[in-house]
Amino acid sequence: MDEQVWQPLLTVEGLPLQGGEGRFRLLESADSGLAYLIHYPAGVSSPAHSHDHDSIVYVLSGRLRGVVDGVESILEPGDSAVHPRGVPHQVEALTDAMWVEFKSPLPTRPPIA
Repeated sequence: MDEQVWQPLLTVEGLPLQGGEGRFRLLESADSGLAYLIHYPAGVSSPAHSHDHDSIVYVLSGRLRGVVDGVESILEPGDSAVHPRGVPHQVEALTDAMWVEFKSPLPTRPPIA
């Protein structure tokens, strides 16, 4: 992954990350959606938010605490979760964590920056 170009991840849906900053890389984009590679250091979390697309998270490394519509779960490598369109959710890195996040349909505005 050393040759990949990472960008700072400071906001999710226009809201600032909590506890620090993450990083992301756009993996692929199509008319129907996109895929990001995302990394949060331990202690970084997204604020509660919702969006105009569905997201599927697939954990590659580390441990995440996810809350979707008030239901909490712990995600480890090989686990996945769905963040349905319009449903409040958030993610916190319990350890340094990396995941692939698929978004469909294509978001109307950049969801992370």
